[in-house]
Amino acid sequence: MTIPGSKSLTNRWLVLAALASSPTRLTGALASRDSRLMIDALTELGASFEADGETLIVTPISFNEQGATTERRGHGRRAARDSSEDLLTDDPLVIHCGLAGTVMRFVPAVAALHSGPVRFIGDDTAGARPMAPLLDGLEQQGVRIDREDPSASLPFTVNGTGSLRGGVVEIDSSGSSQFVSGLLLAGVRGEAPLTVRQVGDSLPSIPHIDMTVALLQAAGITAEHRVVDGRHEWTVEPGEFEIGDITIEPDLSNAGPFIAAAVATGGCVSVANWPEHTTQPGQDFTRILPMMGAEVERIGSDVEFSGTGHIRGIDIDLSSVGELTPTIAALAVLADSPSHLRGIKHLRGHETDRVAALATELRRLGADVVEHEGSLEITPKPLTGCVMETYEDHRMATAAAIIGLKVPDVRVVNVATTQKTLPDFVGMWLSMLHAEARSGGTW
Repeated sequence: MTIPGSKSLTNRWLVLAALASSPTRLTGALASRDSRLMIDALTELGASFEADGETLIVTPISFNEQGATTERRGHGRRAARDSSEDLLTDDPLVIHCGLAGTVMRFVPAVAALHSGPVRFIGDDTAGARPMAPLLDGLEQQGVRIDREDPSASLPFTVNGTGSLRGGVVEIDSSGSSQFVSGLLLAGVRGEAPLTVRQVGDSLPSIPHIDMTVALLQAAGITAEHRVVDGRHEWTVEPGEFEIGDITIEPDLSNAGPFIAAAVATGGCVSVANWPEHTTQPGQDFTRILPMMGAEVERIGSDVEFSGTGHIRGIDIDLSSVGELTPTIAALAVLADSPSHLRGIKHLRGHETDRVAALATELRRLGADVVEHEGSLEITPKPLTGCVMETYEDHRMATAAAIIGLKVPDVRVVNVATTQKTLPDFVGMWLSMLHAEARSGGTW
């Protein structure tokens, strides 16, 4: 299997390219709903994007000496207006985030560098995703936020003044590591070095923050992570920077359903161009799946995953790699012994409450599932096919597809939600199985 580019890397590079000092060429960038929403958002704020085969050329936002955007190349609702009239109006730009966490949590800090109001909206269920820590971090840098919801989720308006003052901000990122990454990415255009200090009791998905720091450093930006008196903090120093040419790695989390298919069926799947060194959480599949009975082997530039015909249950803390949980849970329900998936409380604030959704759908199949606030205990039982809901969540859809390889008559509602991060999931899945698509509203 050849897996398209990483969503996490794509959307981080898109933000950095929009803030760079010269154009950037991104090869292998993921084309999905989340990345299109990011491109649309950054276009509204003044960047431009041009496709050249498999390469995306990013022309950055223009900044004046004070850091404010000086021109806008947006193609949104207001782009048809005369540019001089557009700069004089107080009407906000409008950015639609869909359900993309990277858009709603990375772009608001970039919007603070715009001179004028920028309103953020999303899909119907987007308002349930936590946002308060990010907005708190912006307010600590002098940005005025108009919150339309008491819970501080979408919709809200960022009243950009063209600058971020930097300094030290303290936020509770227990709900998402993206709060930290969003502040660090825009910190490259701040007035002074920015230090983001974690004050919460837990910090999920640290590898994703490591990824952000690694990309900043790869772009020549001074950025570091340290632990002071038991608290995590990150610092980024602002300045001009150029990125040049970047090739984006395949998305290892999106490889999960395909390699899990091999484990579930006793088959073999090889993933092409698996990086030898990466900050992607999906790399942990090479560590976790052997614990469940799989065999993993690197063959040249590829990594091969083989099932042995037996799936073992697992007791594991997934706090740092929470996005892998639906795939691991799908295998756990097919295992021959119980599993306990721990450290996943933060998944309640993803596209849906993934902890509750997994418990509900696995029980619907017949599994014995105990749902805790931050973990799932899964005891396999004889399973019966059913219609599995996806809750507009791409990883719920792929988990159901894995289970359907072993349980007859599993039907997946709205498998098209996988377009969020993997537009041709259905085609890739059917090609792997040498199967043909069915017609109808379920799959």
